[in-house]
Amino acid sequence: MSVEPPGFVPPPYPYDRLDKLVELAGALPGGAVDLSIGTPCDPPSEAVVAALAASDSERGYPPSIGTDALRQSIRRWIDRRFTVDVPTGQIAACVGTKEFVASTPHYLRLRRPGRDTVLYPAIAYPTYEMGAVFAGCRAVAVPVDSAGGLDVEAIEPDDAARAVMLWVNSPSNPTGALTDLAAAARWGREHDVPVFSDECYVEFTWNDRPRTILEHGLDGVVAVHSLSKRSNLAGVRVGFYAGDAELVHYLREVRKHAGCMVPGPAQAAGVVALDDDASVAVQRQRYRRRLERLAGALSAWSGTPVGMPAGGFYLWFEASDAWDLAERLARQGGAVISPGEFYGEAGTGHVRVAVVQPDERLALVAERLGVG
Repeated sequence: MSVEPPGFVPPPYPYDRLDKLVELAGALPGGAVDLSIGTPCDPPSEAVVAALAASDSERGYPPSIGTDALRQSIRRWIDRRFTVDVPTGQIAACVGTKEFVASTPHYLRLRRPGRDTVLYPAIAYPTYEMGAVFAGCRAVAVPVDSAGGLDVEAIEPDDAARAVMLWVNSPSNPTGALTDLAAAARWGREHDVPVFSDECYVEFTWNDRPRTILEHGLDGVVAVHSLSKRSNLAGVRVGFYAGDAELVHYLREVRKHAGCMVPGPAQAAGVVALDDDASVAVQRQRYRRRLERLAGALSAWSGTPVGMPAGGFYLWFEASDAWDLAERLARQGGAVISPGEFYGEAGTGHVRVAVVQPDERLALVAERLGVG
């Protein structure tokens, strides 16, 4: 009698492994300060909330590709921020970007069934790898260079020949590093591999002006953006993708069949949020201030220099025993952080601190550690 092989068993969700740390941190007066997940805590603008409440669009089905108003606002934002004009026909909405990251490898493998590999950064947001797994693809981690950016020259020729896509993330989650997007676009075109550039932290670029892969031409590349971080709208789930005409058209059509639709009220709120640069400037100042203050406090407490990231709102630094440091920080400071192994084997020996809590909560951590 044949034995049926076991099916897919989801691995433990990384942040579920932090329950012990949450318990330790929560025992301190004032409770735990959660710095493990990049969840925005600051309010969106009042105009965005008003648009969400008063769009009168909740009854009917919203267009999967995004309303014309939303796609026009995306086009305006890309032009303002990067001086790149992308036709609205090469722009589409997605339900936040996590679902897009998780589902796109499957759709692209259907498009090119002779290929079976997803390339992604060796230190990265876990969903790049999981998207490959869900698609039945080989997940191949690409090394990072000395500055933390993706080293496309390290990709093996066989992996390039089998790749359905290459993920780039700049600024990087978790490291904050910036990748040479021109080099990534050039590599993709030379190897006939679509390059998808996850740029959801681009508004929080500290060491350079914000950059997009679209600056280097639209052919063969797709930029992926989210309002979750930029506009404090993680709970509303508004994202978008833009770039290569054929790739965007293909994904738009596939996603219609899959029922991927951003709710109408969320799309209306997205229009207002994308046209609002002033509140984003205020948010940048908040994150910069918080990063500098907490980097100083953790440096003083740990005895290890904690540097500022090139982009994003995470502190990423070395720890000989990441779990031990995370436990000590939970016990002493009441802060919950993430061991670097959550972001790939190459992240072992590091920790990530999401500097997303209000100033007073970060001050409480510093005070508990005796460095406030």
